[in-house]
Amino acid sequence: MFTSALSGASAADRSGNPLPRSATHDRVAAEGDDEKLIRRVAAGDEDAFRALYGRHTGAVYGTLCRLVGRPSDAADLMQEAWLRAVRHLSLFRGQSAFRTWLTGIALNCYREWRRKHSREVLGTDADVRPWQVASGDEIAAINQVLGQLPYEHREAIVLHDIEGFTHEEIAAALEIEPGTSKSRLSRARRAFRERWQGAR
Repeated sequence: MFTSALSGASAADRSGNPLPRSATHDRVAAEGDDEKLIRRVAAGDEDAFRALYGRHTGAVYGTLCRLVGRPSDAADLMQEAWLRAVRHLSLFRGQSAFRTWLTGIALNCYREWRRKHSREVLGTDADVRPWQVASGDEIAAINQVLGQLPYEHREAIVLHDIEGFTHEEIAAALEIEPGTSKSRLSRARRAFRERWQGAR
């Protein structure tokens, strides 16, 4: 139903260029607006879909870029995430924010992609780049170390320390317990520090 809207949307399109976005993991001003848009999308309103897409794609696409490291792959995963989200919109119960739910779908797409491209990912981990182009040797070094971490550690640091998700939101997105998120982050930070010190 929304194939034309997806193919015509400009964020994270096939060119791999990200949308401009506001502060990391910014809060939607009125969550009620999402609920109204979702109801309209469920009824087949493509304008509502475009509004919902524009509101949430930049943040989720940014997360995928940090995890995957290549904007073109992140764009493909973002489109697949939206296709799945629209297909299963009736399963969204509002128990979490819509962006958290969409991020969970995107992370599922990412994990499937990682399993299919495991050798390729291992070969390119050191080339992981931030979503926004940054300059400076230290930023490059940080991202190089981040790219060398196991995927669970990278997820923990990207979602909590970079994207600003709470442990409760990460738990909802990854379908784990908040305590599991906390322990993963602790291990991830320790692994990052060890690699960082070894690289200095």
